[in-house]
Amino acid sequence: MRLLKLSLVAAVCIAGATATTAMAKEKRTLKGNMTLKYNVLPGNAETLSEMFTKGEWYGRVRFNSFLWDWDTEYAGKTKDNWAMGIGGSLEYKTAYWNGLGATAALYTSQNPWHMDKDEVKFVKAGKDTFSRYKVKKDGTFGMTVLAQAYLEYKRNKTSLKVGRQIFESMLTKSNDTKMIPNTFEGYSLTSRYFSGTTIKLAYFLKQKLRDHTSFHDVITFKDANGESWANNDDSAVNKALSYANFVAAGKDANHDLIVAEIANKSLVPNLKIKLNYTMVPEVVALGGIEAHYKIPLGDYNLVPGFRYIKQWDRGADDIGALGVAVANLKGKGVGYDDPGSVDSSIWMARLDLKAKNKIWWARIGYSEVADDADIIAPWRGFPTGGFTRAMAQYNWYANTKTWMVRGVVNLDKAGVVPGLKASLRYAMQDFDDDKPGVQADSNIIHLDLVEKIKSVPGLYLKFRTGIVSGDDDTIAADGKLKKDPSYNEYRFEINYLF
Repeated sequence: MRLLKLSLVAAVCIAGATATTAMAKEKRTLKGNMTLKYNVLPGNAETLSEMFTKGEWYGRVRFNSFLWDWDTEYAGKTKDNWAMGIGGSLEYKTAYWNGLGATAALYTSQNPWHMDKDEVKFVKAGKDTFSRYKVKKDGTFGMTVLAQAYLEYKRNKTSLKVGRQIFESMLTKSNDTKMIPNTFEGYSLTSRYFSGTTIKLAYFLKQKLRDHTSFHDVITFKDANGESWANNDDSAVNKALSYANFVAAGKDANHDLIVAEIANKSLVPNLKIKLNYTMVPEVVALGGIEAHYKIPLGDYNLVPGFRYIKQWDRGADDIGALGVAVANLKGKGVGYDDPGSVDSSIWMARLDLKAKNKIWWARIGYSEVADDADIIAPWRGFPTGGFTRAMAQYNWYANTKTWMVRGVVNLDKAGVVPGLKASLRYAMQDFDDDKPGVQADSNIIHLDLVEKIKSVPGLYLKFRTGIVSGDDDTIAADGKLKKDPSYNEYRFEINYLF
């Protein structure tokens, strides 16, 4: 009840404070995945001083609240939890002088109300509103970080960025659904020089997850001191690929991330195709292919699509040779034919039916992971995203099969509720019961309601709920009862862009 009251107060305060800007031009708008579309960008500068005087400022005020209610609490393992973040970001983009520009973005998330610091280990979805490492180290919940700071050179529809940046690809995403985005540090090149084609190349030295204030390794779990929250502690990280295990195997614990991606929508009419190669040298490599084909059917479009990702072991087996189960993200080898290798694959398909008037669309999707190793992807680009992944779910463990149906309706375009969109998903996740490091089977209902307040440009309200019903009597191959994964989750978010 306290979360609901605070959410309503925050909404009223932001609406009141911004009502006088109702006629202001919107520099940016929010996409459905909460990433930003820039409607106003800096132009060209004739002099070095104009590079700065003709730049653009962008602001964002954010409020996020989370409530997680387990059906069954396990002592020392799970606990009902909640979290809240209030903050936002301030971003500046210079104009371009002879193609040269720069961007800097400062983000903050403050937590005036929070759980006790000795209970932060139980916080689930809301953990990205604060840094668990900072809470453990000095008891501080608030976090502020310069998550983007890069130089950019643009020429011939090609952009080279050097520094801290957002990079969106098949397996790397900003995933900006909380308070601070996931960003990378290094070099990237994006080119749209060839018609209908986008080429992306990246070489990253570090990553900063959403709940971190410093940049860390792209794949190594734990640091030299064995601290779980100081390095890559993404929910999908492979815990067998730890600092101690890399050192024990005589390997470097510092890694780089290389990404190459090409997408085309002009070679064949109505066909969109994407190829991706993502690699951590001397550890793992993933190659992906994705295609979607639009078939016009009167007032509708039928769009079948598929994605296939192949994962190759490129040195993780050196750790596996120590007897460590690298095949499982939790480091548990029971149920895996070759626990010392990460060779694996995953395929998925979907079928969309979309109304051409954009009032609604519907989807059915399926994914299946090979019974080899779990897929490694701790860079917030979810392997099953857009096909079968529901909110807060990780369904790329070995031998996992998932069905999903989804429907989206634009109630604004339908003339029902101004500015409102609704999305409903239902997923059935069939995990391998013989693998103790994998959760029990579950069914998920996931509802999203997003309203763009038309009377206040830049103001968005979003409500999300996930209802998970899981098996409570699954016995794993090691003879132990798996935890009941059932829970209800509620989220409320406010965004104001200016």
